[in-house]
Amino acid sequence: MEQLTSEIQQRVQKLSQQLHLASYAYYVLDAPIIEDAIYDQLYRELQQLETDYPQLITPDSPTQRVGEKPATQFTSVRHNIPLYSLENAFNTEELKAWDGRWKKVLKTEDKEINYSEPLYICELKIDGSALALTYENGILVRGTTRGDGVTGEEITQNVKTIRSIPLRLKLESPPSIVEVRGEAFLSLNIFAKINQERQQKDESLFANPRNAAAGTLRQLDSRIVRSRQLDFFAYTVHLEGEEINLKTQWDCLELLQEMGFKVNPNRQLCHSLTEVQNYFEDWDSRRQNLSYMTDGVVVKINPLSLQEQLGFTQKFPRWAIALKYPAEEAPTKLLAVTVQVGRTGALTPVAELEPLQLAGTTVQRATLHNSDRIAELDLHIGDTVIVRKAGEIIPEVVRNLPELRPTNAQPFQMPTHCPECGQAVVKPQTEAVTRCINTSCPAILRGSLIHWCSRDAVDINGVGEKLVQQLVERKLISSVADLYELTVEKLTQLERIGEKSATKIVNAVTESKTQPWARVLYGLGIRHVGSVNAELLTQKFLTVEQLADSTPADIEGVYGIGTEIAFSVEEWFKVPANQALIERLKQQGLNLASQPSPESSLSQKQDLNLSGKTFVLTGTLPNLKRDEAKKLIQNAGGKVTGSVSSKTDYVVVGEDAGSKLKKAQELEILQLSEAELLELLEKPA
Repeated sequence: MEQLTSEIQQRVQKLSQQLHLASYAYYVLDAPIIEDAIYDQLYRELQQLETDYPQLITPDSPTQRVGEKPATQFTSVRHNIPLYSLENAFNTEELKAWDGRWKKVLKTEDKEINYSEPLYICELKIDGSALALTYENGILVRGTTRGDGVTGEEITQNVKTIRSIPLRLKLESPPSIVEVRGEAFLSLNIFAKINQERQQKDESLFANPRNAAAGTLRQLDSRIVRSRQLDFFAYTVHLEGEEINLKTQWDCLELLQEMGFKVNPNRQLCHSLTEVQNYFEDWDSRRQNLSYMTDGVVVKINPLSLQEQLGFTQKFPRWAIALKYPAEEAPTKLLAVTVQVGRTGALTPVAELEPLQLAGTTVQRATLHNSDRIAELDLHIGDTVIVRKAGEIIPEVVRNLPELRPTNAQPFQMPTHCPECGQAVVKPQTEAVTRCINTSCPAILRGSLIHWCSRDAVDINGVGEKLVQQLVERKLISSVADLYELTVEKLTQLERIGEKSATKIVNAVTESKTQPWARVLYGLGIRHVGSVNAELLTQKFLTVEQLADSTPADIEGVYGIGTEIAFSVEEWFKVPANQALIERLKQQGLNLASQPSPESSLSQKQDLNLSGKTFVLTGTLPNLKRDEAKKLIQNAGGKVTGSVSSKTDYVVVGEDAGSKLKKAQELEILQLSEAELLELLEKPA
């Protein structure tokens, strides 16, 4: 092998640049600049040089798009920024209702919204699989699946096989950290080709491109991923480090293009909901000619300052909604209606149907939601009903065809007593749901136990529905705390449970005591408290005592937590039976506290001393990153917004402050340095 020279190093750099440029032109711009044979020749030359001089291989080299060895498993990683799902709207009225909600939440006068500028941006909703990409100093260092929105699976090797995802950002001076969100998808012709190949191999076919994309991303062998030719559209970017002036979602999409990403070109700025509706209707027919699947339109508030002020609910961003196209519908016969009782006591009627094919799957059951919906549909057993998949996921009965009703068909009535325990049910005036309020109801107990043992809660392997059914029927368990008093002797009394299985279950129950406080809180099954909200609450309230003693105002002060959750938590801890449960779980050694982080320790000391105060951050602070400063303020009860107004109390100013500082000076708003902010945080409430 020849000695490594500067000429060889320069040649490797040149080849890498040429191949990156050629890939970008081919896969992103769809405008090839060199023939395939030339590309292959350059690629082989680079590959040979890197084989001879492995020290020249860089993470962003074009040769690193495929790993050499298949992964043995994927690692779960926590997202730096949560990936929230979108609220869905299925018609114009629901879109208008969303529009009214965000304007009400904003709590500002119309004159503070600049209606002369486009207020909305519409983007096609790509039917694929969401990805989170992390770039450090311009280099792709991590790619993850969406997962549950808080944690996902690290699939960087697979992500690198997607040619429309740059390994290096096309920016001369990229920010230190860039987080990109987007959708990996399969084009329709590639999807058809994959299924054709699977059919020839006598393998099961993918139901649709979305399932195929998700399944492809989770392949352990990145060479298989590469062979399936996934594509990618980027739609969100978050920056750390060097400040780039982004004012709108449109600016974000333009920046993503500058970075080298493929961004869907079929986007449009809209001044009004009428323009949004026109865009939606226009694409309802035009989408049939696209080379990929789209199931709706994502409508976002275009100004980023408004997005920041609106924030998030426990599940969705308030500033965006997915306006979905009507799903596939089909008629079938209603054979019966069964009523399920959930862990919160809610009675849910379920339609039992003659089997039908819908959106690639066989449907035999469909939700009827509640008694109000049944009355609206005027359902009789034997009716012909129209079924569709809501959001192409959950089958539901959307309308009835009474003209086809058989003679003497009997109307269905919701039960007046719980089908599980026989106690009278109630229907609160403020709710559409009928509930069993008997806390000893076997159905409520079963649901609570299954939820407690689920993977996102304390994750007790081996305790599933069948075992829970037996434990409740035999009266071996009357609450989740009783799980921790199970013995091998008790379990072997049950059907199909031998000593070996019983021992594994007891060990799994014992091991669950090590689960963190956030998982325990989620496992308690407090209404409206999902796994994401449990994480947020336990970051603020480090012990169960702190949470139990908090007021709704304290709870609502946590970023991302709304009024409904706050009052639900307060009501749960008021119930004596729940207080007794907490005491038993303490005695049994479960984690009902977490170790404080530096930020949370400071926030406890501060005791919400910034409650009611609104801050704006501008420029680069000497020590704190912007997200760190924002979290400190929020943990102390303050609010951080993206724009300066008369309602702003403080503007925290760093180096290279921009127009926000000028606006603060004009409005005579108090300005703070980083040191002054930290001093303010230290002051007692």
